[in-house]
Amino acid sequence: MDCLILRFDAPLISFGEVAVDNYNPTGRFPSKSMLTGLLGNALGWDHADAALLQDLQSRLRFAARWDAEPEPLTDYQTVDLGQDFLEGTGWTTRGRPEERKGGSAATETHQRWREYWANGVATVALALDGTGAPSLDELEAALRRPARPLFLGRKSCLPAAPLLMARASAQGVRAALESVPLAEIGPRRRPPRVRAIWPSDEGGPGNPEQRFSRRDWLHNIHFGSEACVSGFLGGEP
Repeated sequence: MDCLILRFDAPLISFGEVAVDNYNPTGRFPSKSMLTGLLGNALGWDHADAALLQDLQSRLRFAARWDAEPEPLTDYQTVDLGQDFLEGTGWTTRGRPEERKGGSAATETHQRWREYWANGVATVALALDGTGAPSLDELEAALRRPARPLFLGRKSCLPAAPLLMARASAQGVRAALESVPLAEIGPRRRPPRVRAIWPSDEGGPGNPEQRFSRRDWLHNIHFGSEACVSGFLGGEP
């Protein structure tokens, strides 16, 4: 199996999970939807390309690990929408003005709690199941020369280095990830054991999990779950 090896090195990283009200958590590892959005951005796609994004997400498989142990960080954000200078300034991710339809949501103070990982370094091995567009060659080219600036989960999470490390061939994405040396992390903290996740059909000792990592790109909502394995690389249970 041909795989692309990506390294996520950034001051802040967010692997967003299902948001509830004003609380936006981050997962321990990237999700399929996050990686799909990252790759789609590199290809120059946007939200209007929902069918292309959905197909790419269905073909994507990956394994991920932390080379430098990240620190959790919660960013508290607040804005008073009742101030005159904020009238009519809201915009949606689809590039349209966000209309306020009266009630407290139009004028009161809004609060948000957004979670991040700080000072971590993660390595990801990804591959594509089946055939179709884009190919792995096209993804590799897009990551080398992305159509737009790339970010790791949220637009404030800018990478400190190019994301694409190498191309590898292995029996699966877990084996490809194990073959890549740990990142040079300087004074940052190395985890005592390298925890990772990988697809459940690739075996290996670990704990089975169900992750809500997919997105309905047409309706812009999370949906469904899929099986994966969480464990330590190197054969440790």
